[in-house]
Amino acid sequence: MQTTVGEFILDRLKAIGISEIIGVPGDFNLSFLEQVKETPGIRFVGSCNELNAAYAADGYARQRGVGCLLTTYGVGELSALNGIAGARAEHVPVVSLAGAPPLYATEYRWAMHHSLADGDYANMLEAIAPFTEISCRVTPMNVVEEFDRALHTCLREKRPVHIQIPSDITHLTIEVPDQPFSTDLAISDKERLEAATAAVLRRFEEATDPIILIDQDTDRHGFTEKFRRIIDKAQVPYSQLSSGKAILSERDPLFIGTYNGNASAPGVKERVENCDFLVTTNPRFIEVNSGSYTHELPEEHIINFGDQHANVGGEFFVGINTLELLDAIADQIPAAEQSAAAPYEEAAVDVDKQAPLTHARMWPQMVSHIGEGDVVIAEAGTSNIGLGPLHFPEGVQYINSPIWGSIGFTLPALLGSMLAAPERRHVLFIGDGSFQLTAQELSTILREDLKPLIVLVNNKGYTIERFILGMEEDYNDIQDWSYNELPKVFKRDTTMQSYSARTEGELEDALNQIKASDAGAFLEVHLDPFDAPRGLQVFGPLTADFDYGPRGPRNP
Repeated sequence: MQTTVGEFILDRLKAIGISEIIGVPGDFNLSFLEQVKETPGIRFVGSCNELNAAYAADGYARQRGVGCLLTTYGVGELSALNGIAGARAEHVPVVSLAGAPPLYATEYRWAMHHSLADGDYANMLEAIAPFTEISCRVTPMNVVEEFDRALHTCLREKRPVHIQIPSDITHLTIEVPDQPFSTDLAISDKERLEAATAAVLRRFEEATDPIILIDQDTDRHGFTEKFRRIIDKAQVPYSQLSSGKAILSERDPLFIGTYNGNASAPGVKERVENCDFLVTTNPRFIEVNSGSYTHELPEEHIINFGDQHANVGGEFFVGINTLELLDAIADQIPAAEQSAAAPYEEAAVDVDKQAPLTHARMWPQMVSHIGEGDVVIAEAGTSNIGLGPLHFPEGVQYINSPIWGSIGFTLPALLGSMLAAPERRHVLFIGDGSFQLTAQELSTILREDLKPLIVLVNNKGYTIERFILGMEEDYNDIQDWSYNELPKVFKRDTTMQSYSARTEGELEDALNQIKASDAGAFLEVHLDPFDAPRGLQVFGPLTADFDYGPRGPRNP
Protein backbone atom coordinates (compact mmCIF):
# COMPACT_ATOMS: atom_id res chain seq x y z
CA MET A 1 0.00 0.00 0.00
CA GLN A 2 1.29 3.47 -0.85
CA THR A 3 0.90 6.67 1.12
CA THR A 4 3.01 9.69 2.03
CA VAL A 5 5.51 9.83 4.86
CA GLY A 6 3.40 12.33 6.79
CA GLU A 7 0.17 10.36 6.33
CA PHE A 8 1.92 7.19 7.47
CA ILE A 9 3.14 8.89 10.65
CA LEU A 10 -0.31 10.29 11.38
CA ASP A 11 -1.97 6.92 10.80
CA ARG A 12 0.44 5.35 13.27
CA LEU A 13 -0.20 8.06 15.88
CA LYS A 14 -3.95 7.55 15.60
CA ALA A 15 -3.48 3.78 15.90
CA ILE A 16 -1.85 4.18 19.33
CA GLY A 17 -4.61 6.50 20.59
CA ILE A 18 -3.32 9.99 19.80
CA SER A 19 -5.99 12.49 18.76
CA GLU A 20 -4.10 15.66 19.74
CA ILE A 21 -0.52 16.61 18.89
CA ILE A 22 0.70 19.35 21.22
CA GLY A 23 3.50 21.66 20.21
CA VAL A 24 4.79 24.83 18.59
CA PRO A 25 4.95 25.46 14.81
CA GLY A 26 8.24 26.21 13.08
CA ASP A 27 9.32 26.34 9.46
CA PHE A 28 10.71 22.80 9.53
CA ASN A 29 7.42 21.25 10.72
CA LEU A 30 4.89 23.34 8.76
CA SER A 31 4.75 20.87 5.87
CA PHE A 32 3.78 18.15 8.34
CA LEU A 33 1.25 20.46 10.03
CA GLU A 34 -0.49 20.94 6.68
CA GLN A 35 -1.02 17.18 6.61
CA VAL A 36 -2.29 17.18 10.20
CA LYS A 37 -4.86 19.78 9.18
CA GLU A 38 -6.14 17.53 6.37
CA THR A 39 -6.30 14.33 8.45
CA PRO A 40 -9.58 13.44 10.22
CA GLY A 41 -9.39 12.20 13.81
CA ILE A 42 -6.25 14.06 14.82
CA ARG A 43 -5.48 17.72 15.35
CA PHE A 44 -2.70 20.07 16.39
CA VAL A 45 -3.00 22.05 19.64
CA GLY A 46 -0.56 24.93 19.75
CA SER A 47 1.14 25.65 23.06
CA CYS A 48 2.83 28.87 24.15
CA ASN A 49 6.33 27.38 24.16
CA GLU A 50 8.06 24.06 23.68
CA LEU A 51 8.74 23.37 27.36
CA ASN A 52 5.06 23.81 28.16
CA ALA A 53 4.16 21.59 25.21
CA ALA A 54 6.41 18.82 26.55
CA TYR A 55 4.79 19.09 29.97
CA ALA A 56 1.36 19.00 28.33
CA ALA A 57 2.25 15.91 26.29
CA ASP A 58 3.32 14.26 29.55
CA GLY A 59 -0.04 15.11 31.17
CA TYR A 60 -1.86 13.83 28.09
CA ALA A 61 0.05 10.55 28.26
CA ARG A 62 -0.91 10.00 31.89
CA GLN A 63 -4.55 9.99 30.79
CA ARG A 64 -4.41 8.41 27.34
CA GLY A 65 -1.46 6.03 27.79
CA VAL A 66 0.78 7.93 25.36
CA GLY A 67 1.21 11.56 24.31
CA CYS A 68 2.70 13.34 21.31
CA LEU A 69 4.87 16.46 21.18
CA LEU A 70 5.82 18.44 18.04
CA THR A 71 8.69 20.93 17.93
CA THR A 72 11.15 22.27 15.39
CA TYR A 73 14.84 21.61 14.99
CA GLY A 74 17.39 22.83 17.53
CA VAL A 75 15.78 25.72 19.33
CA GLY A 76 12.49 23.88 19.74
CA GLU A 77 13.89 20.45 20.60
CA LEU A 78 16.26 21.78 23.23
CA SER A 79 13.59 24.04 24.73
CA ALA A 80 11.45 20.93 25.24
CA LEU A 81 14.26 18.78 26.60
CA ASN A 82 13.53 19.45 30.28
CA GLY A 83 9.99 18.16 29.79
CA ILE A 84 11.22 15.15 27.82
CA ALA A 85 13.69 14.34 30.59
CA GLY A 86 10.88 14.58 33.12
CA ALA A 87 8.85 12.06 31.13
CA ARG A 88 11.81 9.70 31.20
CA ALA A 89 12.32 10.14 34.95
CA GLU A 90 8.62 9.52 35.61
CA HIS A 91 8.31 6.63 33.12
CA VAL A 92 5.79 8.39 30.86
CA PRO A 93 5.54 7.35 27.18
CA VAL A 94 5.77 10.44 24.97
CA VAL A 95 6.39 10.46 21.22
CA SER A 96 8.47 13.57 20.54
CA LEU A 97 8.52 14.69 16.89
CA ALA A 98 10.70 17.47 15.53
CA GLY A 99 10.71 19.00 12.10
CA ALA A 100 14.30 18.96 10.83
CA PRO A 101 16.14 20.77 8.02
CA PRO A 102 15.71 19.29 4.51
CA LEU A 103 17.42 15.95 4.08
CA TYR A 104 19.77 17.22 1.40
CA ALA A 105 20.89 20.06 3.68
CA THR A 106 21.83 17.69 6.47
CA GLU A 107 23.56 15.25 4.11
CA TYR A 108 25.63 18.01 2.53
CA ARG A 109 26.24 19.70 5.91
CA TRP A 110 24.92 23.11 4.91
CA ALA A 111 25.06 25.79 7.59
CA MET A 112 21.48 26.71 8.48
CA HIS A 113 19.41 28.63 11.01
CA HIS A 114 18.54 26.88 14.30
CA SER A 115 21.86 25.05 14.05
CA LEU A 116 25.36 25.92 15.24
CA ALA A 117 26.21 26.79 11.60
CA ASP A 118 28.98 24.20 11.60
CA GLY A 119 27.34 21.51 9.46
CA ASP A 120 26.85 19.18 12.44
CA TYR A 121 23.36 17.69 12.33
CA ALA A 122 24.04 14.90 14.80
CA ASN A 123 24.50 17.10 17.85
CA MET A 124 20.81 17.65 18.62
CA LEU A 125 20.06 13.94 18.48
CA GLU A 126 23.12 13.27 20.65
CA ALA A 127 21.95 15.85 23.20
CA ILE A 128 18.48 14.33 23.41
CA ALA A 129 19.53 10.66 23.25
CA PRO A 130 20.37 10.25 26.98
CA PHE A 131 16.82 11.23 27.91
CA THR A 132 14.97 9.01 25.43
CA GLU A 133 14.89 5.33 24.57
CA ILE A 134 15.28 6.08 20.86
CA SER A 135 16.56 9.27 19.20
CA CYS A 136 16.72 9.13 15.40
CA ARG A 137 16.15 10.93 12.11
CA VAL A 138 13.88 9.24 9.58
CA THR A 139 14.19 9.17 5.80
CA PRO A 140 11.84 7.89 3.11
CA MET A 141 13.92 4.70 3.02
CA ASN A 142 13.75 3.88 6.74
CA VAL A 143 10.68 5.63 8.12
CA VAL A 144 8.44 2.54 8.22
CA GLU A 145 10.94 0.46 10.17
CA GLU A 146 12.27 3.26 12.36
CA PHE A 147 8.95 4.85 13.25
CA ASP A 148 7.34 1.53 14.11
CA ARG A 149 10.39 0.55 16.17
CA ALA A 150 10.18 3.82 18.07
CA LEU A 151 6.46 3.44 18.80
CA HIS A 152 6.83 -0.16 19.98
CA THR A 153 9.71 0.87 22.24
CA CYS A 154 7.84 3.87 23.64
CA LEU A 155 4.77 1.79 24.48
CA ARG A 156 6.69 -1.20 25.82
CA GLU A 157 9.30 0.61 27.92
CA LYS A 158 7.08 3.54 29.00
CA ARG A 159 9.78 6.04 28.05
CA PRO A 160 9.87 8.96 25.59
CA VAL A 161 11.26 8.58 22.07
CA HIS A 162 12.40 11.36 19.75
CA ILE A 163 12.13 11.35 15.96
CA GLN A 164 13.38 14.08 13.63
CA ILE A 165 11.38 14.41 10.39
CA PRO A 166 13.19 16.30 7.58
CA SER A 167 10.97 19.02 6.18
CA ASP A 168 11.28 17.89 2.57
CA ILE A 169 10.11 14.28 2.96
CA THR A 170 6.63 14.52 4.49
CA HIS A 171 4.83 14.60 1.12
CA LEU A 172 6.91 11.90 -0.55
CA THR A 173 5.22 8.59 -1.40
CA ILE A 174 6.39 5.38 0.30
CA GLU A 175 5.29 1.76 0.49
CA VAL A 176 3.77 0.83 3.87
CA PRO A 177 2.40 -2.45 5.31
CA ASP A 178 -1.22 -3.29 4.62
CA GLN A 179 -1.85 -4.65 8.14
CA PRO A 180 -2.78 -2.23 10.93
CA PHE A 181 -0.24 -1.31 13.60
CA SER A 182 -0.43 -3.62 16.61
CA THR A 183 0.13 -2.32 20.14
CA ASP A 184 0.07 -5.81 21.64
CA LEU A 185 3.03 -6.87 23.75
CA ALA A 186 4.87 -10.08 22.96
CA ILE A 187 3.45 -13.22 24.53
CA SER A 188 5.24 -15.13 27.28
CA ASP A 189 7.36 -18.20 27.03
CA LYS A 190 4.83 -20.78 28.23
CA GLU A 191 7.15 -22.70 30.55
CA ARG A 192 8.56 -19.54 32.12
CA LEU A 193 5.05 -18.15 32.65
CA GLU A 194 3.90 -21.34 34.37
CA ALA A 195 7.05 -21.54 36.47
CA ALA A 196 6.79 -17.90 37.58
CA THR A 197 3.12 -18.33 38.46
CA ALA A 198 3.87 -21.43 40.53
CA ALA A 199 6.77 -19.70 42.31
CA VAL A 200 4.68 -16.69 43.30
CA LEU A 201 1.74 -18.80 44.47
CA ARG A 202 4.03 -21.07 46.46
CA ARG A 203 5.52 -18.07 48.25
CA PHE A 204 2.06 -16.67 48.87
CA GLU A 205 0.83 -19.95 50.35
CA GLU A 206 3.77 -19.98 52.79
CA ALA A 207 3.28 -16.33 53.82
CA THR A 208 1.54 -15.25 57.01
CA ASP A 209 1.56 -11.49 56.36
CA PRO A 210 1.55 -10.64 52.63
CA ILE A 211 1.54 -7.00 51.49
CA ILE A 212 1.49 -5.29 48.09
CA LEU A 213 3.48 -2.05 47.78
CA ILE A 214 2.19 0.26 45.04
CA ASP A 215 4.38 2.70 43.10
CA GLN A 216 4.47 4.56 39.77
CA ASP A 217 5.21 1.54 37.59
CA THR A 218 2.09 -0.18 38.92
CA ASP A 219 0.15 2.36 36.90
CA ARG A 220 2.55 2.89 34.01
CA HIS A 221 2.63 -0.78 33.00
CA GLY A 222 -1.10 -1.39 33.38
CA PHE A 223 -0.87 -3.50 36.54
CA THR A 224 -3.39 -1.52 38.58
CA GLU A 225 -6.62 -3.36 37.80
CA LYS A 226 -4.88 -6.73 37.93
CA PHE A 227 -3.54 -5.95 41.40
CA ARG A 228 -7.01 -4.78 42.37
CA ARG A 229 -8.39 -8.16 41.33
CA ILE A 230 -5.72 -10.05 43.33
CA ILE A 231 -6.24 -7.84 46.39
CA ASP A 232 -10.00 -8.22 46.36
CA LYS A 233 -9.94 -11.96 45.77
CA ALA A 234 -7.22 -12.86 48.28
CA GLN A 235 -7.85 -9.93 50.66
CA VAL A 236 -4.20 -8.83 50.57
CA PRO A 237 -3.40 -5.61 52.47
CA TYR A 238 -1.56 -2.96 50.48
CA SER A 239 0.55 0.12 51.01
CA GLN A 240 1.88 2.76 48.63
CA LEU A 241 4.96 4.88 48.18
CA SER A 242 4.35 8.61 48.13
CA SER A 243 5.32 8.42 44.45
CA GLY A 244 2.45 5.96 43.94
CA LYS A 245 -0.24 7.97 45.72
CA ALA A 246 -3.90 7.09 45.00
CA ILE A 247 -3.15 4.56 42.25
CA LEU A 248 -5.32 2.22 44.32
CA SER A 249 -8.03 3.44 46.67
CA GLU A 250 -6.77 5.16 49.82
CA ARG A 251 -10.12 4.56 51.53
CA ASP A 252 -10.29 0.78 51.18
CA PRO A 253 -10.17 -1.15 54.49
CA LEU A 254 -7.22 -3.12 53.08
CA PHE A 255 -5.12 0.03 52.59
CA ILE A 256 -2.67 0.31 55.49
CA GLY A 257 -1.16 3.72 54.66
CA THR A 258 1.84 5.22 52.90
CA TYR A 259 5.30 3.70 53.29
CA ASN A 260 8.12 6.27 53.42
CA GLY A 261 10.86 4.80 55.59
CA ASN A 262 11.06 6.59 58.94
CA ALA A 263 8.51 9.13 57.65
CA SER A 264 5.85 6.46 57.07
CA ALA A 265 2.29 6.74 58.31
CA PRO A 266 1.98 5.35 61.87
CA GLY A 267 2.64 1.63 62.03
CA VAL A 268 3.29 1.24 58.30
CA LYS A 269 7.09 1.02 58.40
CA GLU A 270 7.01 -1.86 60.87
CA ARG A 271 4.29 -3.66 58.94
CA VAL A 272 5.94 -3.40 55.53
CA GLU A 273 9.49 -4.12 56.66
CA ASN A 274 8.48 -7.18 58.72
CA CYS A 275 6.11 -8.81 56.25
CA ASP A 276 7.04 -12.17 54.69
CA PHE A 277 5.64 -11.60 51.18
CA LEU A 278 6.12 -8.13 49.69
CA VAL A 279 5.04 -7.36 46.14
CA THR A 280 6.83 -4.42 44.49
CA THR A 281 6.90 -2.94 40.98
CA ASN A 282 10.46 -1.71 40.41
CA PRO A 283 10.32 0.98 43.13
CA ARG A 284 12.87 3.78 42.76
CA PHE A 285 13.79 5.25 46.10
CA ILE A 286 14.95 8.84 46.27
CA GLU A 287 15.17 10.95 49.42
CA VAL A 288 11.56 12.11 49.04
CA ASN A 289 9.83 8.71 49.03
CA SER A 290 12.23 6.83 51.31
CA GLY A 291 12.25 8.94 54.46
CA SER A 292 15.71 10.20 53.47
CA TYR A 293 16.91 6.70 52.64
CA THR A 294 15.65 5.06 55.82
CA HIS A 295 13.76 2.35 53.90
CA GLU A 296 14.66 -1.24 54.74
CA LEU A 297 12.57 -3.61 52.65
CA PRO A 298 12.84 -7.36 53.40
CA GLU A 299 14.81 -8.32 50.29
CA GLU A 300 14.47 -12.07 50.78
CA HIS A 301 10.68 -11.76 50.80
CA ILE A 302 10.28 -9.43 47.80
CA ILE A 303 8.34 -10.48 44.72
CA ASN A 304 9.14 -7.77 42.19
CA PHE A 305 7.26 -7.35 38.93
CA GLY A 306 8.80 -5.50 36.01
CA ASP A 307 7.12 -5.14 32.64
CA GLN A 308 8.88 -8.18 31.14
CA HIS A 309 10.33 -10.02 34.11
CA ALA A 310 9.72 -11.09 37.68
CA ASN A 311 12.03 -11.62 40.64
CA VAL A 312 10.58 -14.04 43.16
CA GLY A 313 12.77 -13.87 46.25
CA GLY A 314 15.95 -13.87 44.19
CA GLU A 315 14.78 -16.28 41.48
CA PHE A 316 14.55 -14.41 38.17
CA PHE A 317 12.03 -15.12 35.41
CA VAL A 318 12.48 -13.51 32.00
CA GLY A 319 10.69 -13.99 28.71
CA ILE A 320 7.32 -13.28 30.26
CA ASN A 321 4.62 -10.73 29.66
CA THR A 322 3.90 -9.61 33.23
CA LEU A 323 0.29 -8.76 32.38
CA GLU A 324 -0.21 -12.43 31.53
CA LEU A 325 1.57 -13.45 34.74
CA LEU A 326 -0.68 -11.26 36.89
CA ASP A 327 -3.78 -12.66 35.16
CA ALA A 328 -2.58 -16.20 35.89
CA ILE A 329 -1.92 -15.35 39.54
CA ALA A 330 -5.33 -13.70 39.87
CA ASP A 331 -7.00 -16.78 38.37
CA GLN A 332 -5.22 -19.23 40.66
CA ILE A 333 -4.71 -17.41 43.94
CA PRO A 334 -6.97 -18.77 46.70
CA ALA A 335 -10.01 -16.69 47.53
CA ALA A 336 -10.34 -15.38 51.08
CA GLU A 337 -13.23 -14.16 53.17
CA GLN A 338 -14.00 -10.48 52.77
CA SER A 339 -12.33 -8.23 55.32
CA ALA A 340 -14.44 -7.39 58.34
CA ALA A 341 -12.66 -4.07 58.81
CA ALA A 342 -14.86 -1.04 59.24
CA PRO A 343 -15.33 1.05 56.09
CA TYR A 344 -13.44 4.30 55.80
CA GLU A 345 -15.15 7.32 57.30
CA GLU A 346 -14.01 10.75 56.22
CA ALA A 347 -13.38 13.05 59.15
CA ALA A 348 -15.73 15.99 59.22
CA VAL A 349 -14.16 19.37 58.50
CA ASP A 350 -15.24 21.98 61.06
CA VAL A 351 -14.91 25.33 59.29
CA ASP A 352 -14.02 28.31 61.45
CA LYS A 353 -15.34 31.04 59.19
CA GLN A 354 -13.25 33.85 60.62
CA ALA A 355 -9.98 31.96 60.93
CA PRO A 356 -7.22 32.88 58.47
CA LEU A 357 -6.16 30.08 56.17
CA THR A 358 -3.36 27.82 57.40
CA HIS A 359 -1.82 24.78 55.77
CA ALA A 360 -2.73 22.56 58.69
CA ARG A 361 -6.45 23.20 58.19
CA MET A 362 -6.74 24.21 54.53
CA TRP A 363 -5.71 20.93 52.91
CA PRO A 364 -8.35 18.78 54.70
CA GLN A 365 -10.92 21.41 53.76
CA MET A 366 -9.81 21.20 50.13
CA VAL A 367 -9.97 17.40 50.06
CA SER A 368 -13.52 17.47 51.42
CA HIS A 369 -14.49 19.08 48.10
CA ILE A 370 -12.74 16.48 45.92
CA GLY A 371 -15.19 14.01 44.36
CA GLU A 372 -14.94 10.40 43.24
CA GLY A 373 -13.26 10.09 39.86
CA ASP A 374 -11.73 13.57 39.91
CA VAL A 375 -8.25 14.20 38.52
CA VAL A 376 -6.10 15.99 41.11
CA ILE A 377 -2.87 17.56 39.89
CA ALA A 378 -0.44 18.81 42.53
CA GLU A 379 2.70 20.83 41.99
CA ALA A 380 5.91 19.48 43.52
CA GLY A 381 6.61 21.04 46.90
CA THR A 382 4.00 22.62 49.11
CA SER A 383 0.88 21.32 47.34
CA ASN A 384 2.13 17.75 47.03
CA ILE A 385 3.36 17.67 50.64
CA GLY A 386 0.13 19.21 51.91
CA LEU A 387 -2.05 16.67 50.10
CA GLY A 388 0.23 13.67 50.65
CA PRO A 389 -1.05 12.46 54.05
CA LEU A 390 -4.74 12.86 53.14
CA HIS A 391 -6.87 10.08 51.68
CA PHE A 392 -8.63 10.83 48.41
CA PRO A 393 -12.08 9.52 47.44
CA GLU A 394 -12.47 6.41 45.31
CA GLY A 395 -11.25 6.65 41.74
CA VAL A 396 -9.30 9.90 42.09
CA GLN A 397 -6.31 10.08 39.76
CA TYR A 398 -3.35 11.91 41.24
CA ILE A 399 -0.83 13.52 38.88
CA ASN A 400 2.42 15.04 40.06
CA SER A 401 6.16 14.81 39.40
CA PRO A 402 7.67 13.35 42.58
CA ILE A 403 10.99 12.31 41.03
CA TRP A 404 11.82 14.96 38.41
CA GLY A 405 10.10 17.71 40.41
CA SER A 406 10.44 20.50 37.84
CA ILE A 407 8.36 23.41 39.09
CA GLY A 408 5.80 24.76 36.64
CA PHE A 409 5.11 21.26 35.27
CA THR A 410 1.54 21.01 36.46
CA LEU A 411 -0.23 23.88 34.68
CA PRO A 412 0.70 22.58 31.19
CA ALA A 413 0.16 19.01 32.43
CA LEU A 414 -3.37 20.10 33.34
CA LEU A 415 -3.84 21.25 29.74
CA GLY A 416 -2.66 17.91 28.38
CA SER A 417 -4.67 15.81 30.80
CA MET A 418 -7.86 17.75 30.03
CA LEU A 419 -7.31 17.45 26.27
CA ALA A 420 -7.04 13.69 26.75
CA ALA A 421 -10.00 13.37 29.16
CA PRO A 422 -12.21 16.48 28.94
CA GLU A 423 -15.12 14.60 30.51
CA ARG A 424 -13.36 14.33 33.89
CA ARG A 425 -13.31 17.07 36.52
CA HIS A 426 -9.77 18.38 36.97
CA VAL A 427 -8.46 20.20 40.05
CA LEU A 428 -4.99 21.76 40.00
CA PHE A 429 -3.09 22.90 43.09
CA ILE A 430 -0.11 25.08 42.21
CA GLY A 431 2.03 27.58 44.12
CA ASP A 432 2.51 31.14 42.98
CA GLY A 433 6.21 30.63 42.27
CA SER A 434 5.57 27.55 40.14
CA PHE A 435 2.69 29.25 38.35
CA GLN A 436 4.90 32.11 37.23
CA LEU A 437 7.15 29.72 35.29
CA THR A 438 4.43 28.47 32.93
CA ALA A 439 1.57 30.94 33.50
CA GLN A 440 1.06 31.65 29.81
CA GLU A 441 -0.40 28.16 29.29
CA LEU A 442 -3.51 29.36 31.09
CA SER A 443 -4.27 31.15 27.82
CA THR A 444 -4.30 27.83 25.92
CA ILE A 445 -6.57 26.26 28.53
CA LEU A 446 -8.99 29.16 28.04
CA ARG A 447 -8.69 29.07 24.24
CA GLU A 448 -9.59 25.37 24.27
CA ASP A 449 -12.60 26.23 26.48
CA LEU A 450 -11.51 23.78 29.17
CA LYS A 451 -13.08 24.19 32.60
CA PRO A 452 -10.74 23.12 35.40
CA LEU A 453 -10.59 24.33 38.98
CA ILE A 454 -7.18 25.97 39.38
CA VAL A 455 -6.21 26.60 43.01
CA LEU A 456 -3.30 29.03 43.21
CA VAL A 457 -1.56 28.96 46.59
CA ASN A 458 -0.29 32.50 47.09
CA ASN A 459 2.34 32.56 49.80
CA LYS A 460 4.50 35.17 48.11
CA GLY A 461 7.45 33.09 47.05
CA TYR A 462 9.20 29.76 47.16
CA THR A 463 7.96 28.24 50.40
CA ILE A 464 9.76 24.92 50.03
CA GLU A 465 13.05 26.74 49.49
CA ARG A 466 12.37 29.01 52.49
CA PHE A 467 12.19 25.98 54.76
CA ILE A 468 15.38 24.53 53.26
CA LEU A 469 17.39 27.75 53.44
CA GLY A 470 16.84 31.50 53.32
CA MET A 471 13.59 31.76 55.27
CA GLU A 472 13.54 35.54 55.00
CA GLU A 473 15.99 36.06 52.14
CA ASP A 474 14.86 37.97 49.09
CA TYR A 475 16.09 35.27 46.72
CA ASN A 476 13.03 33.28 47.78
CA ASP A 477 10.66 36.19 47.12
CA ILE A 478 8.72 36.77 43.89
CA GLN A 479 6.66 39.62 42.49
CA ASP A 480 3.07 39.38 43.67
CA TRP A 481 0.85 39.36 40.57
CA SER A 482 -2.82 40.22 40.27
CA TYR A 483 -3.49 36.54 39.66
CA ASN A 484 -7.28 36.76 39.72
CA GLU A 485 -7.26 39.12 36.77
CA LEU A 486 -5.25 36.79 34.52
CA PRO A 487 -8.13 34.77 33.05
CA LYS A 488 -9.62 37.92 31.54
CA VAL A 489 -6.18 39.22 30.57
CA PHE A 490 -5.55 36.07 28.56
CA LYS A 491 -9.10 35.85 27.14
CA ARG A 492 -11.36 38.85 27.54
CA ASP A 493 -14.59 36.90 26.99
CA THR A 494 -13.64 33.88 29.09
CA THR A 495 -16.33 32.15 31.13
CA MET A 496 -13.79 31.21 33.81
CA GLN A 497 -14.70 32.80 37.13
CA SER A 498 -12.15 34.13 39.62
CA TYR A 499 -12.35 33.74 43.39
CA SER A 500 -10.20 34.73 46.33
CA ALA A 501 -10.02 33.43 49.90
CA ARG A 502 -8.11 34.51 52.99
CA THR A 503 -10.26 32.82 55.63
CA GLU A 504 -11.77 29.39 56.03
CA GLY A 505 -15.23 30.87 55.58
CA GLU A 506 -14.28 32.60 52.32
CA LEU A 507 -12.73 29.37 51.07
CA GLU A 508 -15.84 27.34 51.91
CA ASP A 509 -18.09 29.89 50.21
CA ALA A 510 -15.88 29.89 47.11
CA LEU A 511 -15.73 26.10 46.90
CA ASN A 512 -19.52 25.84 47.21
CA GLN A 513 -20.03 28.42 44.46
CA ILE A 514 -17.55 26.61 42.23
CA LYS A 515 -19.31 23.30 42.84
CA ALA A 516 -22.64 24.83 41.78
CA SER A 517 -21.21 26.32 38.58
CA ASP A 518 -20.45 24.76 35.19
CA ALA A 519 -17.72 27.31 34.47
CA GLY A 520 -14.02 26.93 35.01
CA ALA A 521 -12.67 28.49 38.18
CA PHE A 522 -9.48 30.26 39.23
CA LEU A 523 -9.26 30.29 43.03
CA GLU A 524 -6.49 32.24 44.73
CA VAL A 525 -5.89 31.29 48.36
CA HIS A 526 -3.72 33.52 50.53
CA LEU A 527 -1.43 32.03 53.18
CA ASP A 528 1.33 33.33 55.41
CA PRO A 529 4.66 32.99 53.57
CA PHE A 530 6.21 31.46 56.70
CA ASP A 531 3.52 28.81 57.14
CA ALA A 532 3.86 25.34 55.59
CA PRO A 533 2.47 21.81 55.90
CA ARG A 534 3.99 19.84 58.77
CA GLY A 535 5.75 17.51 56.33
CA LEU A 536 7.50 20.42 54.67
CA GLN A 537 8.60 21.86 58.01
CA VAL A 538 10.38 18.56 58.66
CA PHE A 539 11.60 18.06 55.09
CA GLY A 540 13.27 21.47 54.82
CA PRO A 541 15.91 21.09 57.58
CA LEU A 542 16.60 17.48 56.58
CA THR A 543 17.27 18.63 53.02
CA ALA A 544 19.63 21.34 54.26
CA ASP A 545 21.54 18.74 56.29
CA PHE A 546 21.83 16.48 53.25
CA ASP A 547 22.67 19.20 50.70
CA TYR A 548 25.07 21.49 52.55
CA GLY A 549 27.13 19.27 54.83
CA PRO A 550 28.04 19.87 58.49
CA ARG A 551 29.69 23.26 57.85
CA GLY A 552 27.11 24.58 55.41
CA PRO A 553 24.53 27.30 56.15
CA ARG A 554 21.24 26.64 57.94
CA ASN A 555 18.11 28.58 58.79
CA PRO A 556 18.31 30.16 62.26
